[in-house]
Amino acid sequence: MQTFKKILRAIFLPHVAITVVISIIATVCLAYTAINLTPDNPISIISYVLSAYALTLICFRIPDMIKLFKYIKNENKYVTTLRGDVQLRVKLSLYGTLIFNTVYAVFQLCLGVYHGSVWFFSLFVYYIILSSMRFFLLQYTRKYGAGENMKTEFKRARVCGILLLIMNLALAGIVIYIVWQFKVIEHHEITTIALAAYTFTTLTLAIVNLFKYRKYNSPILSTTKSISFASALVSLFTLESTMLTVFSAEDTPAGFEQIMSAVTGGAIMLLIISMAIATIIKSTKELKKLTKDDNER
Repeated sequence: MQTFKKILRAIFLPHVAITVVISIIATVCLAYTAINLTPDNPISIISYVLSAYALTLICFRIPDMIKLFKYIKNENKYVTTLRGDVQLRVKLSLYGTLIFNTVYAVFQLCLGVYHGSVWFFSLFVYYIILSSMRFFLLQYTRKYGAGENMKTEFKRARVCGILLLIMNLALAGIVIYIVWQFKVIEHHEITTIALAAYTFTTLTLAIVNLFKYRKYNSPILSTTKSISFASALVSLFTLESTMLTVFSAEDTPAGFEQIMSAVTGGAIMLLIISMAIATIIKSTKELKKLTKDDNER
C-alpha cells in the first residue's frame, strides 16, 4: 500500500522543478501544435495528453501555491511595505505605465513614418497624450502625498480631464480609420486569445481600482485610475476589431465588422467624453469652493 502511495505521489506530486519543466514543455508543444499541426496528427495527440498531465500537476500544486502566496503577502517586507503604502503603489504604477506608453508611442511614430499610415500616427498621438497625463500626475506625487494639497490636485485633475478630451480626438481617428477601411493589425488566433486575456484582465483591474481608490478622497488617485480605465477601454476596442478580423466566418454579412466597430468605438468615445467632462466640472466646482474658503479666512 505504501509503495502504491509513493508511486501516485511521484506521478502527481513530483518535485516543483519537474512540474515547472513539464508545464513549459507542454505549453511550447501546445502552441506549436495549434499553429502548425492538425488535430488528428499523432504529435498533436501527444501534445494534448502532455498538456492535460501538466494541468493536472498544476492543480495538485494549488494548495502549495496558496500557502506560498499567503506567506509572501504576510511575511515579505517589500510586499508588506507596498500593500501599506498607497502613494508608493501609485508612483510605481505611474512610472511603469509612463515608460511603456512613451516607448510604445515612439514605436508607433516610427511605424507611421515608415508606412505613411494614419492608423499609426493616431496611435502615436493617443499614447503620447497618455504619457503626458501620467508624467503630469507623477510630478505631483513626487512632491506631495495623496490629499495633502487638494487645490493642486484638483487643478491637475482638471488639466487631465481636458487632455482626455484631446485624446478622444486621436481615438476618433482610430475609429474612423477602422470603420472606413477596416484595416487592423492581424494576429494569429493564439496571439489574439492571449491579447484578449490580457485586455480583459487589465479592464477588470481598472474597473476595480476605479472604485477602490475613491475611498482615499484624492483627485490625483481617482484621475490616475480613470486614465487607466480609459486606456483599457481603447485596448478593448482594438481587440474587438482584431477578433472580428481573425474569427469572422465566411458567411458573415457584409459590413458587419464596420457596424460593430462603429457602435463599440462610438460608445467608448462617449464614455471617455463623459468621464472627462465630469472630471472638469467637479474639479472646477471644488476649486471655486476651496478658493472661496481661502478668501473667507
